[in-house]
Amino acid sequence: MTPAVTDGSADPRTARTRARLRAALLAACEHRPLDRVSVAQVVRGAGVGRATFYLHYDDLNALAVDACADVVTEAVDALHAWEGAPPGPEAPPAPLAALLASVHARAPVYRGLLREGGGGPLGERLHRELRQRSLDELDARRPAGPGHDLTASAVAGIFTGTLADWVHGEITATPGQLAGRIWQLLLAVHATARLTWRARQPDPAKPL
Repeated sequence: MTPAVTDGSADPRTARTRARLRAALLAACEHRPLDRVSVAQVVRGAGVGRATFYLHYDDLNALAVDACADVVTEAVDALHAWEGAPPGPEAPPAPLAALLASVHARAPVYRGLLREGGGGPLGERLHRELRQRSLDELDARRPAGPGHDLTASAVAGIFTGTLADWVHGEITATPGQLAGRIWQLLLAVHATARLTWRARQPDPAKPL
C-alpha cells in the first residue's frame, strides 16, 4: 500500500506534516515493533491530530512504507555505487558498508520495520525496488532474455533477507564484514548469470 495522495501534497506544510509523522513513527519503532505501535502514539509524537494523520495516510503501514523510502533508496544506490566493472570480491562499494553501519546504529528501528527473512514494510519495498533496479541494469548491459528476472530476484532476495536476519541477530558480523560477505554473494550470482547467458549464445564456429 502506498501513502494516500491528498490535494495540495506539494504544499510545504504537507511535506512538513508528513516528515513529522515519519519521524514520530521511527522514534516509536525504537522501542517496539511496528505491530505494537498505535496511531495514537504516532500522532502524539508528531504533535498532530488523528484526523490529520488520516488526511495523509490510509494506515500505519502506509506511513511505514513512506518512512522507509530514504533507506531503500540508499540501499539500492549503495549496491550500484560503481561505474564500469564492479569492484572485486575483496572490495565492496564503500557506500554499502556505510549504509550497514547506519542501519546497525538504529537496529531497533529497523527490527520494527523489517521482519526476519525480509518481510515487513521495509523488506517488501526494498525487495521490490532493488529487484527492479537490478533488472533495469541487466537489460541495459545484455540483451533482455530468459534469466534476467531470476538474477534480479536472487540479488533482491539475498540482500533483503540477509539484512533482515542480521538486524534480528541471526547473523553475527560487523557492518564491514557483512558488506564483504554480501558483495561476494552478489558477485557470485552475477558470475553464474553471465556464464549461463554465454552458454546460450550461438557458437560462431558452428554452422547454423
